Amino acid sequence: MARRVAIVGTGHSKFGVRNDVNIAELAYESITQAIREANIEKDEIDLVITGYVGGWSSEPLAPPLLLEYTGLTGKPGYRVEAACATGSAAIKAAYDAISAGEADIALVVGVEKMNESPTPTVVEFIGRAGNYFWEFENFGLTFPGYYALYATAYMQQYGATEEDFCRVAVKNHYYASMNPKAQFPRKITLEQCMGSRYIAWPLKLFDCSPITDGSAAVVLASEEVAKKLTDSPVWIEAIGASIGTSNLSKRPGFTSLPAAVTAAKAAYKKAGIDPDNPAKYIDVAEVHDCFTIAEILAYEDLGFAKRGEGYKLIREEQTYIGGKIPVNLSGGLKAKGHPLAATGVSMAVELARQLLGKVEKGRQAPIKNGRALAHNIGGTGHYAYVTIYSLEKPRQA
Repeated sequence: MARRVAIVGTGHSKFGVRNDVNIAELAYESITQAIREANIEKDEIDLVITGYVGGWSSEPLAPPLLLEYTGLTGKPGYRVEAACATGSAAIKAAYDAISAGEADIALVVGVEKMNESPTPTVVEFIGRAGNYFWEFENFGLTFPGYYALYATAYMQQYGATEEDFCRVAVKNHYYASMNPKAQFPRKITLEQCMGSRYIAWPLKLFDCSPITDGSAAVVLASEEVAKKLTDSPVWIEAIGASIGTSNLSKRPGFTSLPAAVTAAKAAYKKAGIDPDNPAKYIDVAEVHDCFTIAEILAYEDLGFAKRGEGYKLIREEQTYIGGKIPVNLSGGLKAKGHPLAATGVSMAVELARQLLGKVEKGRQAPIKNGRALAHNIGGTGHYAYVTIYSLEKPRQA
């Protein structure tokens, strides 16, 4: 019988341009926090899952290096990669191992040192995450270009404006200003966003997430072990996952990510959440806002808004604290930063701390239902993970 799994320890580095550390030292920051918070010794860890995309870093085989530096050499484990959804994929791998009885305690760490390469190189590497020969080579699509296609299609079909996209950036910078771990812990105005230069019309500089160095880590434990370690576990209630098409031309349109819809429905079914009104069950969400249009699409793909009405949520400030569903109170990828493999793990850290009331004043969501949601996308909908975290023990493993 499958076992229940809980988060019992969390760790998070400062995100940004981290030229002050190498990649092993960067991972060490979050790993040691998570182990200390879990109140365990290193030799109690049964499994280590490392999320790492790499390519831009000087270390192609970073996982053995960072485990050696942290004193975890010899542990069973492996590296996971699912583009920008790598962190959530790594959590799923550890969750599955514990649920199946292959481990009692697992450490999950996601880390990237993206700024070791110049910006054009990073942009190219990320652009290759689509359909390389058809879209990148033939049409020169980079990720801003991909999401500009979504933005223009959404504007044309539903009447959203560039100001609506910028409202997402303003919100996320507002909450990042209260997050000391964020890459950009400062507020911006709507006018600043609208006045920033275009990257790929209609997306401007402030519509785009940055290139980020950072790490995040969680310690997962089986129910039996979690009870011994803490009186406040955060349970992984459900994980939905889906893989989309590689080629955008194989998808039905540019105003939704089908993989995200499928992953959300799977997670809701496992958690007993009404897919027609999930906001009724969830206190706070972290969604994959690699570009501002992506957050608006997430509102709709997750069922927080009807199709074509996601922009109204941000226009009416319904995704701020006090609104229908607070979203990206960490600052999101847009302002907290987006070190690819660390992002999904960072979401888990943020949401566990939100549920336990352990985030900074001013960005703490009211916790009524005891549930939080993470929405993590790899590529432009090539991978999708939707994870439900809960203070209540899952009804079934």
